[in-house]
Amino acid sequence: MMKNRIQATAMVTLAFIVLTAGCASTDGRPSPDNSVSPIVNTKFGAVEGLVAGDILSFKGIPYAAPPVGDLRWRPPQPVAPWTSVRPATKYGPDCMQKPIPGDAAASGGEFGEDCLFVNVWRPAATKHGAALPVLVWIHGGGFLNGGSSAPMFDGSDLAHQGLVVVSLNYRLGRLGFFMHPALTATGEAAAGNYGFLDQLAALQWVQRNIAGFGGDAQQVTIAGESAGGISVLHLLTSPASEGLFHRAVVMSGRTYLTAGTGAASAVRAEQAGLAFAQTMGITETGAEALAALRALPVEKVNGDLSMEALLTKPDTYAGGPILDGRIVTGMPGEALRKRAAAKVPVLIGTTSDDLPVLFPPRANPLSFFGPEAPAAQAAYFTGAADPVSAFKNIAVDMTMHEPARFVARQMTAAGQPIWLYRFAMSPNRCARKRVARSTPPNCRTSSAR
Repeated sequence: MMKNRIQATAMVTLAFIVLTAGCASTDGRPSPDNSVSPIVNTKFGAVEGLVAGDILSFKGIPYAAPPVGDLRWRPPQPVAPWTSVRPATKYGPDCMQKPIPGDAAASGGEFGEDCLFVNVWRPAATKHGAALPVLVWIHGGGFLNGGSSAPMFDGSDLAHQGLVVVSLNYRLGRLGFFMHPALTATGEAAAGNYGFLDQLAALQWVQRNIAGFGGDAQQVTIAGESAGGISVLHLLTSPASEGLFHRAVVMSGRTYLTAGTGAASAVRAEQAGLAFAQTMGITETGAEALAALRALPVEKVNGDLSMEALLTKPDTYAGGPILDGRIVTGMPGEALRKRAAAKVPVLIGTTSDDLPVLFPPRANPLSFFGPEAPAAQAAYFTGAADPVSAFKNIAVDMTMHEPARFVARQMTAAGQPIWLYRFAMSPNRCARKRVARSTPPNCRTSSAR
């Protein structure tokens, strides 16, 4: 859990020191003579935020209509406008999930299917006409857990640095990544990746509304950790995201290189949808089946899905991103090889004690390296505390470290600005210290360009 906290605070801060230096049109420092009204007009109606100290926050702003009833498993639809001032002082529900006890990045509030909300933080006072750099945070959780209301994702500290910070929810699990022949038969475009469609809708909301909050729509950086980092990689390589952001930060996001290690095919996703429907007693594949699926209680749709499904891989769940041909047109690694990624500056990296998801053969892990097995033996097993630690280190390199290096190499070859980092923390001095606005004294960090 300490790893999550280190990444979500210190590394995002580093990202913006690197990526916004010299880019802001104003320094963003508070000015007591120019207070900002807590009421902002959006394209759908006015919202009233809350001032706490020198930070103004707006929470629970809907960026799309509730994806419930007939809108379940449909692209996000426009919000119904409101006429009176809408209070924006508390988070909306996070998207439906089975929480994992003890997860520091877990949702901090309630869950529900009506969950498409954004939150905004900014300095409560700023120079007149300021257009501050914008950070859009995409939470992680394996596309199964997480939410913007997690206390560790509060944007106040970053807003203190003169940023406008936006966090968002997106549909998770079967509600966010789902295909079924009855859905395909409707002919509606982009079936399957509803979670990514939500992210795109939130980024469109930013483009249309962030100026009212003091942000510059031409200085948007997207940042995400774990599944959020994977989302950033997909956004970097998806034609659908063109023009919606200008910089990107990928934190411990796996880079899928081939179809066998990443997004599910549409065929595999439909098979998972059929398998799930059959567990619910729905065997048809036409309009009646779709009506029955949309009538299911949301708790039954999510079931027991949580991040544990990353390892158990149930056959009733597509597993996350789906190769739909429109939003996800291929693996991010393939797009990077073809130099088809967005031409924007990128910061990418991992932590020293990261999450293993991919593993070499357990019986003979060195066989994974082929002719490089002797070098791998020396690198991983010679001097290792024990074989189990060596095996884990191989898995972490496969899952996180080497994919980050791959992205850096590909973007460098394409002539794009890229920064590669590795973040570490001395556990004997720092594990008991609270990570706040800066790294505690005597805590070692490392990074590489």
